[in-house]
Amino acid sequence: MEATGRSRWCVADLGDLGVDLGGGFEGLRVGYLAGMLAVPMALLAALLNAAASVLQRRAGSEESDARAFSLRMLLELARQPAWDLGLLALVTGFAAQAVALAMGSVATVQPLLVAELPFTFMLASVVFRVRPNRSEWLATASFTAGLALFLLCLSPEGGDPLAVPPWKWLLGLAVTGAVEGVGVLLGLVTSGHRRAAFLGIGTGTGFGLTATLTAAAGAAFHHQGLLGVLTAWQTYAIPLIGALSFYLLQNALRAGSLVASQPGLTLANPVVAVSWGILVFGERPRGDGWTAGVLAGALLIALGTVLLARSPLLTGDGRRGGDKRSDATASL
Repeated sequence: MEATGRSRWCVADLGDLGVDLGGGFEGLRVGYLAGMLAVPMALLAALLNAAASVLQRRAGSEESDARAFSLRMLLELARQPAWDLGLLALVTGFAAQAVALAMGSVATVQPLLVAELPFTFMLASVVFRVRPNRSEWLATASFTAGLALFLLCLSPEGGDPLAVPPWKWLLGLAVTGAVEGVGVLLGLVTSGHRRAAFLGIGTGTGFGLTATLTAAAGAAFHHQGLLGVLTAWQTYAIPLIGALSFYLLQNALRAGSLVASQPGLTLANPVVAVSWGILVFGERPRGDGWTAGVLAGALLIALGTVLLARSPLLTGDGRRGGDKRSDATASL
């Protein structure tokens, strides 16, 4: 399916639909439209993930440290409407992400999920009716510009997870598992905001791995249909890794403020997935002079992250702007 250019292997087998993929204009047009649809679906997933973080952080903030990493914590959270709405948003967001991964490359879709951080900030400001100040708008603008520049200059193409040899899968899983394990271990031996930060990194790593497995299952579907999905081992790994990541997410959100957990959660996800896409799946970024644009975009994203991290809407310290802002941040 390389004839469709950047539409990639994961676009549906258009040949079965009567589309000429041998260089015909119609095949290129359909592949291009499918790739473009991946962008709004990924942004929708980021927005839903942000809503889930705000809602579930609000619910989890009332849980005591004694219930951390316990089944009782999840059972009590499930009784709170805000947490249930957050769970619905999270599940819907995963579905939107899966659709995006079925239409675009991992290295294109996953970086868009870093938009979850400014979305989280914006949702918090709307929910608690607090007007953002100039530095917070500057952070959002920096984040947005950096993301656009990063994706434009990276612009990956090619790659096929079904062509990856078993040893490469095992090596990638071992390295990713080690990174996640270190994050969880450090979270276990610390407390408060540090625990939230380390668990956020572990959670983001797990969700990034879930995305790569989802992309592989989607490729199996497009190559062999339902039979391909049922016979792909990645299909059965997705709920296992996803459930573990969800469990870590609840503990990360409960352990500290959003500013502690959200940066690691938001950034580790695309870093892991993009690494898989390029190093394991064989996706090819533009390279050459475009690399400078990728680095510049990454720096702008980092700058936006640092500036947003200082917002009282996420820190929960409530020291700026009076009682209304203080009440809002106390909830987060």
